[in-house]
Amino acid sequence: MINKQVGDLAAAMLGIQSGAALMISGFGNAGIPANLVRALAPMDLTGLTLIINAIRRLDDCDAALFNEQRISHVITTAFRGPGAMPANFEAQWQRGDVTLEIVPQGTFAERIRAGGAGIPAFFTPTAAGTTLAEGREQRLFGGRMCVLEEALKADFALLRAQKADRFGNLFFRGTQANFGTAMAAAAEITVVEVDEISATPLPPEQIHLPGIYVDRVLQAPRLD
Repeated sequence: MINKQVGDLAAAMLGIQSGAALMISGFGNAGIPANLVRALAPMDLTGLTLIINAIRRLDDCDAALFNEQRISHVITTAFRGPGAMPANFEAQWQRGDVTLEIVPQGTFAERIRAGGAGIPAFFTPTAAGTTLAEGREQRLFGGRMCVLEEALKADFALLRAQKADRFGNLFFRGTQANFGTAMAAAAEITVVEVDEISATPLPPEQIHLPGIYVDRVLQAPRLD
């Protein structure tokens, strides 16, 4: 019988290797898989690519990933909060130790969705005529200049949800879902930490992400 529940962090993180591309959910403090993120540092990984909405939140969650220079490339929509002081990862970027790709948030979401849908690239008017479009193909559609954006895919997606069943079906609480559903489709392996694993299958009206997109589920307390 299908059972996607794993018993500990070691089983949840099995197979992540140096050089992997990781999608990590989260919007503000909602939906950040803090247990999974904090399990990365002891794994002695290097050369990681992180695809995350706000990289500052990850640095707040576990500064070791940047302190120990485990990250080589970041794709994100924001890297400093209003009035915030430069974080360690920003200093590494300024030194050239980390490469950084800033993506408009809507384009970020669509690039991930495209990756899960098998669409290799798409044109969007967002960022046309700005420095973010430099070096990218641009074409005119309906009188508007558009920028070619490539889809995003990853080796692993790390997510946080409220509840799961043993089949991997997920229930998210409010904005906890954020980019998680798209990331799950765009990753080779999806690992999810949840507050609760239901002893019975979730009812259809509670399933926000079908288990076909989920590979491993770990019950773990929410960490700040």
